[in-house]
Amino acid sequence: MRTLHLKKARMALVALCCAAASASAFAAEYLLTVTRPNSLHIIDPAKREVVRSIAIPGDGVPGSIVVPKDGKIAYVLTNRMESVVGIELDSGKQVFRADFSSPERRIKGFFAVAVSEDGRELYVHQAPVVLGRSEYKVEDTYIAVFDTADGLKAKPRRTFPAPRRISLMAATGNPDHLIALGWDMYLFNTKSGKLEKTFPVRHWDRPGLGEPDVLAMWGTFEQARALSTPYYVAKTDVPPDSPEAFKAGIAVFDLDAETLKTVEFENAQTAIFSSVVNPAARNEAFLVMNQLSKVDTDTGKLLKRVELEQTFYAINISGDGKEIYLGGALDKIAIHDAETFAKKGEIMMPGGADQAIGWLRVVKR
Repeated sequence: MRTLHLKKARMALVALCCAAASASAFAAEYLLTVTRPNSLHIIDPAKREVVRSIAIPGDGVPGSIVVPKDGKIAYVLTNRMESVVGIELDSGKQVFRADFSSPERRIKGFFAVAVSEDGRELYVHQAPVVLGRSEYKVEDTYIAVFDTADGLKAKPRRTFPAPRRISLMAATGNPDHLIALGWDMYLFNTKSGKLEKTFPVRHWDRPGLGEPDVLAMWGTFEQARALSTPYYVAKTDVPPDSPEAFKAGIAVFDLDAETLKTVEFENAQTAIFSSVVNPAARNEAFLVMNQLSKVDTDTGKLLKRVELEQTFYAINISGDGKEIYLGGALDKIAIHDAETFAKKGEIMMPGGADQAIGWLRVVKR
């Protein structure tokens, strides 16, 4: 009997170890980025290397990258913003394609692409123009909804109206909701197409502040479940030549709570392009362009800043909050320590290819 119990215990231990190994393997993090002319790259940040490069079929200039929660398929906006292609990361195969335009209508998707958490629906903000013989007719913008199971010739299953100038979208914790960032933040019901709530950004009513200027082109919200963007705003209660006349701030939308927070953290003195929230300390946000900065979004305090060796447009972060990834420009991804800001490594793109304005995403596999 004792032998039988020992045997069962050993079997249970082996099963537990296998499960732990499997969980560890599944939890490994990889970076995704794109380069010209039309390539998707899978990067192992721990090994500091590109593990696979995938040529995306068709014309190039890729940009936005969205991935459902299971991390199996990356959907890339490409073909000069007129197509979305779904690439199976394990095989490198194209399993989905939606071409927006036709000979009669040119349809662009300016950065704003999102996928549902379960991977079943793809959302694209589209701006259509009718191409006449002697004139162009600009049509109203909308969000097109695709079924990702429709394969290589996907067409929208439905559409619903949406304001112009939307550049970022993300699925929220509510499976029926989609947040879209334009002049304001708009919360849509994807099933009914109804605009359920508007979070004022440009149209906020904050005494002493004018309309904020937002450049939101890079989606990096998967780690902390927080969509963030830097902004600049003029103060209307001080002289225009005052050092306080223009402020830099950050807006953070919590995707699960569906709440928006804005805070100014310094007088405007440097350009900032993108930001990411620390999943291990959600009051911390990291921002980048020519400098790497850290901000406390609760207090509005600038915590740290260092100069970088080059401009970076896109930023992301490891799941444990210990490493910062900088990319989205030229042929390099730089890795910095999130606490000290010391550079820990870099990863070069194959053939010196340019990331242009490509996104930098993290997937767990």
